[in-house]
Amino acid sequence: MAGFVIFIIILIIVLIIVANCIRIVPQANAYVVECLGAYLGTWEVGLHFKRPFIDRIAKRVNLKEQVVDFPPQPVITKDNATIQIDTVVYFQITDPKLYAYGVENPIMAIENLTATTLRNIIGDMEVDESLTSRDVINTKMRASLDIATDPWGIKVNRVELKSIILPPEIREPMEKQLRAEREKREAILRAAGQKESAILVAQGNKEAAILDAEAEKEAAILRAEAQKEATIREAEGQAQAIMRIQQANADGIRYLKEAAPDANVLQLKSLEAFAKAADGKATKIIIPSEIQGIAGLAKSITEIASADKKD
Repeated sequence: MAGFVIFIIILIIVLIIVANCIRIVPQANAYVVECLGAYLGTWEVGLHFKRPFIDRIAKRVNLKEQVVDFPPQPVITKDNATIQIDTVVYFQITDPKLYAYGVENPIMAIENLTATTLRNIIGDMEVDESLTSRDVINTKMRASLDIATDPWGIKVNRVELKSIILPPEIREPMEKQLRAEREKREAILRAAGQKESAILVAQGNKEAAILDAEAEKEAAILRAEAQKEATIREAEGQAQAIMRIQQANADGIRYLKEAAPDANVLQLKSLEAFAKAADGKATKIIIPSEIQGIAGLAKSITEIASADKKD
C-alpha cells in the first residue's frame, strides 16, 4: 500500500514537470531561451519542449508594433527659446535576441535617445521654423532613431510630434499674430466675395439691358412691319378703288357706245360734265364751242320761261 502511494506521488511530480516543460508560443510573440544561463535559441510560434532544470525562458518578446508616448521634453531652439515637445514613437522588435541582450531597459533607452535626438534637431531651428516643419522633424528623428536602435533589435517605424508647448512670452505674441493673419484672411475673403457679388450683379444688369434692348428691337421691328402692312393694304385699297372707278368709267363709255346716242344726247352729257366742272374750285374754265352753243340755247330757253311768268 505504501509503495502504491509513493508511485502515485512520483507520477504526479513527473506529470507536473512534463507539463511545465511544454510551452506554446502564441502568434506575434517569441521566447528567448537560455540553457544554464547561456543563450540557447529563440522559439517562434508553435509548440516547444524545454529540458527540465537546465533550460529556461529568459524573455517573452512581443513582436507587434508598439506605441510609446513620452512626456514633454524641454528643448532650446536656435534663437534661445525654450519649448516643450511631446513625442510619440512607433516601434517594432525585429530581433528578440538583440532586444533581450542589447540594452538593459529598451523603453527608457528609446526615451532618452528620443530626447537627445530632438534637442539636436530643434537646436538648429528657430521657433517659427520648428512650428512649421513637423514633417521634417519627424523624418529626421525616425531616421536617427532607427539607426541608433538597430543594435537593440528594434526598428522605429514612425515618430510623431504630438504637441509643441510654447512659453507664455512667446505664445501670446504669436497668438496675436495668428489672430491678425486670420482676420486679414477673413477680410480678403469678404472683399473677394463682395467683388464676386458685384461682378455677378453687373453681369445681371448687363444681361437685363441686353434683353430689354433686344425686346425693344423686336417691338420696333414688329411696329415697322405692322406699319408696312397697313401702308400696303391702304395702297392696295386705293389701287382697287381707282381700278373700280376706271372700270366704272369704262363700263359707262361702253354702255354709252352700245346705246348709240344721237348728237343731242351727247351735247346734253357734255353740258352735265360742264356743270360738274363749274362746281369745282378752278378759276379758269375753257369751254368747247359745241358746249357754248348749247349753253346759249339753254340761256334763251330760261329767258323765255321767265318772260312767260311775268305776263
